[in-house]
Amino acid sequence: MGMALSETPQEVLYEVADHIATITLNAPERMNTISSAMLDQMSESFLRAEKDSDVRCVILTGSGRAFCAGLDLASQMSGPKDALGGLGNIGAGAGEFDLRNAPPVVLHNMDTPTICALNGGAAGYGLDMAFGCDIRIASTTAKLNPGFAKRGIVPESGGTWLLPRMIGYAKAAEISFTGKTLTADEALSLGIVNHVVAPEQLLAFARSMAIDIASNAPLAVRAIKRMMRAAETETFEQNIHHVFLQLLPLFKTKDFQEGVAAFMEKREPDFIGR
Repeated sequence: MGMALSETPQEVLYEVADHIATITLNAPERMNTISSAMLDQMSESFLRAEKDSDVRCVILTGSGRAFCAGLDLASQMSGPKDALGGLGNIGAGAGEFDLRNAPPVVLHNMDTPTICALNGGAAGYGLDMAFGCDIRIASTTAKLNPGFAKRGIVPESGGTWLLPRMIGYAKAAEISFTGKTLTADEALSLGIVNHVVAPEQLLAFARSMAIDIASNAPLAVRAIKRMMRAAETETFEQNIHHVFLQLLPLFKTKDFQEGVAAFMEKREPDFIGR
C-alpha cells in the first residue's frame, strides 16, 4: 500500500518493494497538475528514497490518464514559492528562491537511478520532471507537450539544460521553439524516451527494468550514475581521473568480491550494498 509523505492532501504515494521505490503523483482529477503540497511531497519522496539504503531504483509515475499536466496555477499563484517550486511570489527577488529543495534539483542530485513511467500526457513542469529522470518509458497514449513558448514562459524546471544534452542542440531547438506536441512514437524516434509499450504493460515493463537495475551492485550503479553526470561538465581526462578515484573504494567492497566470485562460479551474484 502506498502512503503519503506528508499530512493531507495525499498527493504523492510512496511504496518500496524488492529494492524499488515507486513514487506516484496522485491527483488524477486534475491530471496530476502540481500543487504546493505535491511539490513538498515530491521532494520528500525523492530524499526518502535517496537516503534509504534498501532502495536501489526509483520509478516515478502518475495515477489516472495523465502523468503530469504541469503546475496547478490556481494553487501556485497563492503560494509562497519560486518558479521551480511554485509561482506565488512571481515578483520576488532571486534571493528568495529556494532552488536547493525544489523537486527538479533534488531529482537531479540523486545518485539512485530513476525511471519515469509516462502513463499519459506530460506538459510543462511535468515534462521537465520526466526529462530529469535517467530513463523514460512511455505508454502509447503518452504525449509530450513542450509548449512553454506558447504560454509566454521558458522551461523553468531544467528543460533548457536537459533536452539539448539528450538529443542535441538542433533538435532541442526545433522542439522548444515550435512547442509542437510529440507523440510517444515521435519521442522514441528522437531518443527522448527509451521504450514505448502498451498502457497495460507500462508499470510491469518499468518494474522489470528496475529489477534488472536493482539486481546489480548498488554502490557501483550509483557510482556509474555519478560519473556519467560528472562527465557532462568534465573533460575526458578529468573524468578518467575522477572514475579512478571512484573505483578504488569499490575494490574494497564485499559486493566486488561477490561479483568476481559469482563470475568465476558461473552463478548469479547476490549483492548486499556493502
